[in-house]
Amino acid sequence: MIRVFRTDGGARLACAVVLWVSSAVGAPIDDAVADLAREWAAIKYQSPANEQAAKFEALAAQAKKVTAESPGRAEPLVWEGIIVSSLAGAKGGIGALGLVKQAKALYEDALKIDANVLDGSAYNSLGVLYYKVPGWPIGFGDKPKAQELLQKALAINPQGIDPNFFYGEYLIEIGKPGEAIPYLERAVNARARPGRDVADTGRRAEATELLRKARGTAQ
Repeated sequence: MIRVFRTDGGARLACAVVLWVSSAVGAPIDDAVADLAREWAAIKYQSPANEQAAKFEALAAQAKKVTAESPGRAEPLVWEGIIVSSLAGAKGGIGALGLVKQAKALYEDALKIDANVLDGSAYNSLGVLYYKVPGWPIGFGDKPKAQELLQKALAINPQGIDPNFFYGEYLIEIGKPGEAIPYLERAVNARARPGRDVADTGRRAEATELLRKARGTAQ
């Protein structure tokens, strides 16, 4: 409970106290999420491929702890999902299916809390799973569902590097490279995100390579 002592500026003092308490509670979680994002980018874009599975596994354990320490917050759930999904990709094989199902559940939990979390990242990341995971009877893959989710992410963040990159990749996946080109161009030219230099550089390189292939295929 916050006890308010009124002074000549009593209302302002009460407001300042509430803001200070909110900041003190929120900042450590936000910092922890930012640390997860930076470490994820370092592993994905700067670590040798043969070391990534072990590093993602350790980071997934760290992410799980952050999520457990921040009930009701959607951001840690999204980043735990991204890391678990990346671990699945690094491991590969049938054993990865359990991990992608775990990531799917994390994204869905995040969406229940805040559908707009991290500029649509939960929709975007969930959509990626739906077009990359095999369909029934092996997995839950569903390309029309993927399109629906990816378009929701684009509606929230139409100029963002990730939603444009992944929608472009999706269009190539379904055999529409010509339609993918404007999205990939937008990803290549997207505005840099503060504190995400490594991720932006890596994603931009991926978008540039995919754009080159799309242009070649579309001719």
